[in-house]
Amino acid sequence: MNLYQKLVEGDAKVSLIGLGYVGMPIAVAFAKKVPVIGYDLNTEKINQYINGEDPTKEVGDKAIQETTVEFTDDAARLSEASFHIVAVPTPITEDKVPNLKPVISASKTLGKHLTKGSIVVYESTVYPGVTEDICIPILEEESGLKLGEDFNVGYSPERINPGDKVHTLENIVKVVSANNEETLDIVAKVYELVVDAGVYHAESIRVAEAAKVIENSQRDINIAFMNELSIIFNKMGIDTQAVLNAAGTKWNFLNFSPGLVGGHCIGVDPYYLTYKAEQEGYHSQIILAGRRINDDMGKYVVENTIKQLIQANIPIQDAKVGILGFTFKENTPDTRNTRIIDIVDELAEYNITPMIADPVADAKEAEEEYGLTFHSVNDLTDLDALIIAVNHDEFIELQGKTLDLFFKDTANEHKVIIDVKGILDRQAMEQANYNYWRL
Repeated sequence: MNLYQKLVEGDAKVSLIGLGYVGMPIAVAFAKKVPVIGYDLNTEKINQYINGEDPTKEVGDKAIQETTVEFTDDAARLSEASFHIVAVPTPITEDKVPNLKPVISASKTLGKHLTKGSIVVYESTVYPGVTEDICIPILEEESGLKLGEDFNVGYSPERINPGDKVHTLENIVKVVSANNEETLDIVAKVYELVVDAGVYHAESIRVAEAAKVIENSQRDINIAFMNELSIIFNKMGIDTQAVLNAAGTKWNFLNFSPGLVGGHCIGVDPYYLTYKAEQEGYHSQIILAGRRINDDMGKYVVENTIKQLIQANIPIQDAKVGILGFTFKENTPDTRNTRIIDIVDELAEYNITPMIADPVADAKEAEEEYGLTFHSVNDLTDLDALIIAVNHDEFIELQGKTLDLFFKDTANEHKVIIDVKGILDRQAMEQANYNYWRL
């Protein structure tokens, strides 16, 4: 009886190592089919799950309360499982190089509790070679076991899109790979238990690693192109959205929009690829050029905010600025690697401390990570400028009289609206004489 059969019959367990925005939904999905242990070293997070709370808002409190996942911060319990999925974050350092500490630490922890006959599948985004050159040696050293004889390893890149209730684990094709064909077959069958869209067998672990890292690099480059177009069209006095709407009528035009590129994937993964490329002696040109454009967009937004304030005859040193939204994308509490912080930091260069409101964001995470304290939306009053930074659902309906509640009681020509995501009607804003600007 192979490991897949044991899992299906309840004679073996799956473990999830890392219960964040990616790992937790995977654990909950697998628990509907097989016994699951959910491990995370963050005791506070584990207690939230045990209490039926979903801080990620990915599956909701009800699903957490009903799941059979055995949540724990006790690493020793990993020895009870035989199929391990590692879904820890892989961030970058301040110097824009891969920070593999989380995946290395997870490998060491798992290695200490790895048992014979186990399969370990990594889902964390890495550059090609990390699984085989870094993770496997750690597993062998910590466990005393040998790859191919005592345990096997696979790689299946995560494709969950935080906050997206349409493209979920179940309906996105899952790329799978492993160190040998027998293991690949088991890994594929295990994922087929929860992935309705099916699986794709990659030729090798390195191919699967590379496929993941280019998916987000491709999006990053396309968004950088849109950002560059936005800069050009703004100089020409042309509305970028109007141009994209017109161009989008062609069947093969790619639907991308300008914006701030943050989060734990799109703004990070390209640096993993370019780091490995430089190790191989190649200096990226297109990928890093796109990164430079996207990394500078926060500064660009603030520069245009200052221009609009000057145009509205508002003294910069006395300007009161509010920001709506702080998460890296809409309708998710995740503030990791949000580029809204670039707007906050750049405003500080002009001695402006903005008031930030985000009813969706994880306020505690933002305070610990960035030292920021949020205000309620109702606190944002008597403003000179409002920066709508994230298109949360509750912000999309902002129009007319609702907008006026944010500003000082003055003529509209002295009110500045910076619409980063382009959620407002431009013509309506301009007809009402607001100082309106968007990417």
